[in-house]
Amino acid sequence: MLWSLLKIILFVAVVAALTLGAGYIMESQGGVQVTAGGYEINLGPLQSVIAVIALVVALYVIFKLVALLVAVLKFINGDDTAISRYFDRNRERKGYQALAEGMLALSSGEGKLAMAKAQKADRYLHRPTLTNLLTAQAAEMSGDTRKAEEIYKTLIQHDDTRFVGIRGMMKLKLAKGDTDTALQLAERAFKLKPKHPEIQDTLLQLQAAKHDWKGARQTLSAKLKGGDIPRDVYKRRDAVLALSEAKDIFSEDKPIEAREAAIASAKGSPDLIPGVCMAARAYIARGEPKKAARLIKKAWSVEPHPDLAATFAEIAPNETPAERMKRFRALTGLRTSHRETRLLGAELALVAEDFPEARRAMGNLVDSDPDARVLTVMAAIARGEGAPEQEVRGWLAKALVAPRGPQWVCDACGHAHAEWEPICENCGGFDTLSWTTPPHSDRPAPGSDMLPLIVGVLEEDKGAAPAADPDTAPEVLSPNPPTPEGKAAAEATRAEVEDAEEVPADNADEPKKEAAK
Repeated sequence: MLWSLLKIILFVAVVAALTLGAGYIMESQGGVQVTAGGYEINLGPLQSVIAVIALVVALYVIFKLVALLVAVLKFINGDDTAISRYFDRNRERKGYQALAEGMLALSSGEGKLAMAKAQKADRYLHRPTLTNLLTAQAAEMSGDTRKAEEIYKTLIQHDDTRFVGIRGMMKLKLAKGDTDTALQLAERAFKLKPKHPEIQDTLLQLQAAKHDWKGARQTLSAKLKGGDIPRDVYKRRDAVLALSEAKDIFSEDKPIEAREAAIASAKGSPDLIPGVCMAARAYIARGEPKKAARLIKKAWSVEPHPDLAATFAEIAPNETPAERMKRFRALTGLRTSHRETRLLGAELALVAEDFPEARRAMGNLVDSDPDARVLTVMAAIARGEGAPEQEVRGWLAKALVAPRGPQWVCDACGHAHAEWEPICENCGGFDTLSWTTPPHSDRPAPGSDMLPLIVGVLEEDKGAAPAADPDTAPEVLSPNPPTPEGKAAAEATRAEVEDAEEVPADNADEPKKEAAK
């Protein structure tokens, strides 16, 4: 470092001295007189400048010859590479210059120019570990994937460049949509560098897409150990993976393993609603309703959700409406100002045909958050209280054009889902679904297909046939047949829905589904 600084200072000093001397000579009238060995030479101003330039060139040649002579002496003394190093210095300088120009061309998006500079650098340097990577990236930028694959395969063959080659091939396969090969390459790259953040994220996403939940959990643990993910985020995503694994186990008819996995996911993240519901059902199946109720109440205190209410109703499916209202106070007493708590209280009161209590439970939801579910509930309340037909029809008309309410929406792309999924079906994002209201959606929110009273009446009229959505909260909340007064109110509301929708008579299920909209 010090020697380089000294050479720079010396170069600047020589250039300054030559400049001052040339200026002095050009301004002088007599020129320069040189006397040596009895000879006298008189040089004019221009001749003096030419002589100085010739002297500099001569000194440069002398220095080169001296350096060559030193290399020859070293070779004679046993240094076999002294002469080759002397001649390689110039080639290295040109090679590194071409390499630098190629990197600049690659950064500026000039793929063909970068490939040309990479080839030139390879001719001078003969170091493929440096030039092959530049060539592969330049070929990839230029669209020559065949050339890029050849270079990456060459890099894979060497230990010091194997990871770079595997990573490059993985990206090419992902761009082509060959996820199977990309997953294998990601696994190989992960074995070489398990702490590499990009490889971890890519491998995790590919494993989740292939439903390799166990492998994805191992990858997620590696991210936690490497310090690339906060512990709270790790717990949330591990719970999502555990829940996904449990759902697959359920589909394979392995209930014991699924129960344990679901319970583990609920403990890992109490705000993961699907995991809490599955864990609560596992407790119910094991004959432990108190644990199920405690788990649901904890989740309700974090985020009320209609699926939680549906699962809470499954704890005692044969209770009367009065008994149900009493038991559900454990939920309605939590987060009392939340819209879901208010709707739950109103639906319970409607099942018990306590219409004034249902109206009180609704509060100001009609003004603050008038979605289709809220307006449908108000239509049933008005019908149950004996309101004029115009008022009931007004509520129904508003419900038909109102927003659908909260849904499972992807935070990345905004796509709405009918059910929760670990991976967005539109953009492939992992753990990106949130229970929120989308800006625009034509899909009704799960758990709000129909008012509890109306659903109960329709199912009773059909001989207790299963409803369209067995996981919705309103159906579960009304297992008992309504009274004649409630049946009359529901029938009238159903007729209004049919008139508003103009549904054909041979399709009796559609009014029930469209009323919630």
